[in-house]
Amino acid sequence: MTNPSAATVDALRSVDPEASVLDSLPGHPMIWLLIFSELAAFGALLAAFSVARALDPATFAAGQAQLDPLIAAVNTICLVSSGWCAARACASAARGARAAARSWLTGAAVLGLVFVGLKLFEYADEIGRGLDLETSTFFTLYFLLTGFHLLHVVLGLVILAVVAWRADAEGVETGAAFWHMVDLVWLMLVPIIYLIR
Repeated sequence: MTNPSAATVDALRSVDPEASVLDSLPGHPMIWLLIFSELAAFGALLAAFSVARALDPATFAAGQAQLDPLIAAVNTICLVSSGWCAARACASAARGARAAARSWLTGAAVLGLVFVGLKLFEYADEIGRGLDLETSTFFTLYFLLTGFHLLHVVLGLVILAVVAWRADAEGVETGAAFWHMVDLVWLMLVPIIYLIR
């Protein structure tokens, strides 16, 4: 997605002096306020995780060694593929092909459900091995960050289901924008939590 240029914003303002950058973004402008606030929240949590790791690298290395990077990789493939389906839904809705948009949104949701199932399986395995919020600072932050993200995935699935009902262009773009934010956050979480030592 490209940022609107100054000329685009000026052109919008020449037509409507009350126009803002939010008006040129796909989907409903209010979703972007939600997206920006959620990105700020995740940014603060990731900064806290990074600071805590810098203060206690041994605990974080030991915690990270107990995670399953294969599940994280499969979940990454699921979410990225799901985001692609959401983008295809936007293209279909823009052409007025509502049935196709619904099909693509269904594909996005199914891949999102696979993500949820794998994440719950991963949590069950970790908890079964005695790893929980109180195990260490690493696992406290790990469960908070990934759990907060998982809640956003579930919310995103609800949003996709709601916009699929009518499958109009603005609704699908709105749902896809939120879903892409969920993808983006996961792509930031994986290297910070699972890979960077």
